[in-house]
Amino acid sequence: MDLQIQENRAVVTSLSDGLGKASAVALAEEVANVVINGRVEEKLNDAVDEIKEHATGSVIRHQGDITDEDDILALVNRTLENLSGIDHLVTSAGSPPSGAFMHLEDDDWDHAHQLLLMSVFRPIRESAEALRADGGGTIVNIASRSVRGAIPPITLSNSVQMGVIGLEKTLSREFVPEVRMNGVLLGPHETNRIRSLIEKSVVSGEYDSYEDGLADRSASVPVGQIGDLMGLGRTVAFLSSPHSELINGTPVTIDGGLGRATL
Repeated sequence: MDLQIQENRAVVTSLSDGLGKASAVALAEEVANVVINGRVEEKLNDAVDEIKEHATGSVIRHQGDITDEDDILALVNRTLENLSGIDHLVTSAGSPPSGAFMHLEDDDWDHAHQLLLMSVFRPIRESAEALRADGGGTIVNIASRSVRGAIPPITLSNSVQMGVIGLEKTLSREFVPEVRMNGVLLGPHETNRIRSLIEKSVVSGEYDSYEDGLADRSASVPVGQIGDLMGLGRTVAFLSSPHSELINGTPVTIDGGLGRATL
C-alpha cells in the first residue's frame, strides 16, 4: 500500500528498546525524511546505518536525552534547520524500573514522570507550530497496554502512562483538524529488554535455548506469538498516513489479543 507520505518529514524520539527505530525504518521505507534521536552515540550511529538501508529520503541523527528540556528543543530546531518543517512526530521512551509501591522512592517517581510523560509533552509543545503548518500533520505516541489494565509489578509505568493517554485524548480535540494524534499501546514485543531477559533465563538454566524462552513467552498470547517490531513500525506509519484520516484520539492496542479489557 502506498501510504502517500512521500517526501514528508518525521521526527522519532528515543531508540530505546528498538521501538523508535522500527518506527523510523517503517517511515523511511515510505520515502519520508526522518530525524532520529538517542542518548548513546554508538547506538545512534548504528541505527542511522540500518535505517539508511531502507530509505531513499534523508536520515538525520541527533544525539540527546529525551528527559532533558534543552535537548528536546535542540532536536526540534535541528529538524527545522535541516528539513524546513515537521509533518509527523513519533514519541517513544524506555521503561522505568519495576517494583512494588512501597519499595519506590520519590526519585523513582520523578524519573518516571520525566521519562514517560514529559518526554511526550515537550516534543509536542516544541513542534506544534510546525506540525500545524503546511496542511497539518500527525502525532503518534508509543505507550504500554498497561493503561488498559494495570500489570504488576510495573507500578510506575501503570501510573504515569495513563497521563500520556490523557494528554493524547485532550490534544486530539485541541489540535484537530490540523493535527491528528493517536497512540499505540504495546503488548509483548521482541524488544531489546525482552531479548535480554530471555538470554539471562537461558544462562540461569531456566530455558535450554533462546528459542525455548521465546516460545514460552509466546504461549500466553492468543495469536501464539509475541510482536515483531516492524509490525509495530508499520502500524505507526499507517497512523501517520492519510489512510487513517478518521482515526483520531485513539489508543490502538497491539497485544495479540492478550488484554481482556472490552474498551
